[in-house]
Amino acid sequence: MAAAGQRPQRRIALATAIEEVAARDRTLAQLVATVGPIRYLPRVPDGPFGMLVRSICSQQISAAAAQAIIARLAAAVGGLFTPSGLATASDELMREAGLSRNKMVSLRDLSAKVLDGTVDVSPATRQSDEEIIERLTAVRGIGRWSAEMYLMHCLRRLDVWPAGDLDVREGYARTWQVEPRPTEKELLPLGDPFRPYRSVVARYCQEAVFRDLRS
Repeated sequence: MAAAGQRPQRRIALATAIEEVAARDRTLAQLVATVGPIRYLPRVPDGPFGMLVRSICSQQISAAAAQAIIARLAAAVGGLFTPSGLATASDELMREAGLSRNKMVSLRDLSAKVLDGTVDVSPATRQSDEEIIERLTAVRGIGRWSAEMYLMHCLRRLDVWPAGDLDVREGYARTWQVEPRPTEKELLPLGDPFRPYRSVVARYCQEAVFRDLRS
């Protein structure tokens, strides 16, 4: 990832990044050929803030339960998630939507930090990856993994390497036939050959697990 204080590189097309990393490594090229082009997750109507809200609401519950809570909460605050809307939402409203006390506190903390400028949720933010991670993980209920997924899927940053993600570690082990599966510490330097497009490699490692692929 970019060091703190560095500005993100000018964005390039995802397809170009895929071609670049595949050209660097024959094993990865085979995985790319098997999986095909990866896609970004569709954007949500309330932007990066809305994606963070959905991430908090979805923690440690089933997808179906999360979708139901998100739908109820969105309806209660007017359809779209905004920092001011959630900051002023009553505890009763949030409880009726199905949120736990911890998630209510997390959403209020996120809203407050966006409103006071601690967290920048502009899609065009010029903050470095590490600066964004540092600010997001200061929000109660948001850890490094959630911040890295936000960078990859919402801000579409291309050089994120979520070495703590179990699927990335397992996918790397399967693709490059590494035994035992690398630890987070061991995986960190293994992404270096693919800078500045490590997000692409991470996504393909995840796909190897999702599709139960093995080299």
